[in-house]
Amino acid sequence: MARTLNFFLLLLIPLLSQAQQITVNGYFMQDSAKLGERVGYVLKATYPESKQLVFPDSTFDFSPLVLLEKKTFISYTQDSITQDSTIYYLSNFSLDPSSFLTLPVYELARYDSVVHYPLEAELKLKLTLDSIPEELAFQQNNIYQPLEKSLNWIIIGIIIGGILLLLGIFYLLFAKRIKEFWKERQEKRRWALFEKRWKTQTKLLAENPSIEAADEVIGLWKGYMESITKMPVREWTSSEIGEQMGNMEIFKALRAIDMIIYAGKSSKSEEATAYLLEVARTSYQEKQTKIKHERAAV
Repeated sequence: MARTLNFFLLLLIPLLSQAQQITVNGYFMQDSAKLGERVGYVLKATYPESKQLVFPDSTFDFSPLVLLEKKTFISYTQDSITQDSTIYYLSNFSLDPSSFLTLPVYELARYDSVVHYPLEAELKLKLTLDSIPEELAFQQNNIYQPLEKSLNWIIIGIIIGGILLLLGIFYLLFAKRIKEFWKERQEKRRWALFEKRWKTQTKLLAENPSIEAADEVIGLWKGYMESITKMPVREWTSSEIGEQMGNMEIFKALRAIDMIIYAGKSSKSEEATAYLLEVARTSYQEKQTKIKHERAAV
């Protein structure tokens, strides 16, 4: 019997000495906290340098507390003894008067691990109200307080949809009239620009009847007539223009200016250019009358 007892003592002594080599301590940085307040819990471990210890991470269940943040520090070793410490920032949402917490420290072995626990640390709940009065006293205040009104997106969506619907109906009813009105204004602007340039170019031709000035006048007139009649006036000769438009007086006017271009002859061009301007004005007026009739028929 004595031999058996001595055998167990020999086995127990190394285990006791090994357990004494590791010291784990855990405590809260304050003894009480309000509901949801951020509190620090310090976990320290002192152990031989040859050992390997692991502290809990965010996957650990900290109930009844909630983990907010974990702050670790660099290990400190002196005389083959290592010190590790970690601060866990927690919040308490339990209504119990006190909450208790003890975090394990894992000692990693070759085939297994040993768990070391510090003593439980207590955190008391700090109440913001010491007591609730039996009768509530309300402060008299007859000043109206403005309330912020949130946007009603349903109503806003209905209003925007109604506006878009009205715009669509307006477009379907008046789209053709708007297009005709815009076309009429474009023709007015085009005529005003043509008339201004025509007066400038014909004046230069009268003062200096050169080939370049005559060619500029003919090109300006043909360009405008092509835009307003939608006929290939620029591709036609003077005789073809007179035939296609059914007016040989146009041919004579163009012929008088052509003599400057092809024969190099200087001649009086005022009568020819005046007649061509009148032809252009007549075509413009006919186009405006047609646009007005189309707009009235819509």
